[in-house]
Amino acid sequence: MRPAVRHSLRPRLVAIAPTAADAVEHAGGWLFDQVMAGWDVTVILPELADHTPLQILGVRPHGLEPALAYRADGTCLSAIALSAGMFDTDERVRHMVLAAVEAGLPELRVWGADGGDVMPAALAQRSAPVAHRLSAAARAFKAQALVAAAICADGPANTEVFRRGEPRRLSLAAVR
Repeated sequence: MRPAVRHSLRPRLVAIAPTAADAVEHAGGWLFDQVMAGWDVTVILPELADHTPLQILGVRPHGLEPALAYRADGTCLSAIALSAGMFDTDERVRHMVLAAVEAGLPELRVWGADGGDVMPAALAQRSAPVAHRLSAAARAFKAQALVAAAICADGPANTEVFRRGEPRRLSLAAVR
């Protein structure tokens, strides 16, 4: 029997990434700042290997397979953030994101390896770059999460750049 769904008044954000390290590197500071602002933040991963970097950020890890098995519409989410690569390479992720978008998801953010200039073609019609300035606490926690993820860096940048979509104008039928 499936456990009862928790209903919360807190806004919910789901990030979808190929690895915990990818989520930390490209969106870790923003995810931390969302947690500190009172958001319920979950990162969905294909494999739940070492999720210590996510725990440092205060983010809950969740497996992709269970997430795909649970049919939730986009109305239970306030935002989805995801790796452009996950959207492009995994049809199940693409369908899940587009179904949430079609249900009226208010915000969609996409990160890519080039600093936010990538937006999957199915979502690019109405998108714009957006930069999030990390709080001092986010930079400190992201630095520790990067170490835990074995990512060598000079330290986190002051900003993280995404492509922000206007999902209400999208439709599953438009990308089939």
